[in-house]
Amino acid sequence: MVVESGQTRLLIDCGFGPRELSRRLDRLGLQGEDLDAILITHEHSDHIGGAAACARRFDVPLCMTHGTHAAGLRNGDGLDIRLIDSHATFSVGELEVQPFPVPHDAREPTQFTVSDGRVRFGMLTDIGMATPHVVTMLSVCDGLVLECNHDAVMLTASSYPWSLKQRIAGRMGHLENSAAAEILSKLDLARLQHVVAAHLSEQNNTPALAAAALAEVMGRDASWIGIADQEQGSDWRCIE
Repeated sequence: MVVESGQTRLLIDCGFGPRELSRRLDRLGLQGEDLDAILITHEHSDHIGGAAACARRFDVPLCMTHGTHAAGLRNGDGLDIRLIDSHATFSVGELEVQPFPVPHDAREPTQFTVSDGRVRFGMLTDIGMATPHVVTMLSVCDGLVLECNHDAVMLTASSYPWSLKQRIAGRMGHLENSAAAEILSKLDLARLQHVVAAHLSEQNNTPALAAAALAEVMGRDASWIGIADQEQGSDWRCIE
């Protein structure tokens, strides 16, 4: 996820190596050298696997909690690593970043809201269940990326091992479509210009199911909900 305001650009999570990241950034008209920082939510490989290599290749600092650093960054020699507090706001260039802790099966996982002082973007992926603090942090956002990992019926019927199904559906796992919709229903939606469903399972969800669940609680047509797919991600969204 790239967040841009003025001359400041943040990359949130980095599971790809330098070559694949460059290919995906090029689609957005960016290069790795354009990034001002890489923020890491937690140590699972699809979120941190390419972080060290990309930070070296593009000379970009890495921001993460102490727990994420201890659990996931084994090759950080010579990197500019900035340890963050999961409750403390910090700034990168023109952007203010507010981390917040989430229930997920990682050492010290966080998600983020980002603001340029005028508008506010919230990101919530890799979370097993909502907490009052999570809802508070995401209220009054102008743009939101929200995990819709799986559909409960599809997950139950899938070929996944029972232990994996339990992990995904558990309180420290990932959001089911209806759980994501329930979070959305608790937010102040007055300023919300964009909602993008993300982190969809290719085996246990469909874009149509995810969009329908979110659209229903917003009183919107399903076509209004954006979908970030695994190959193309999402196009730029401009928050006015």
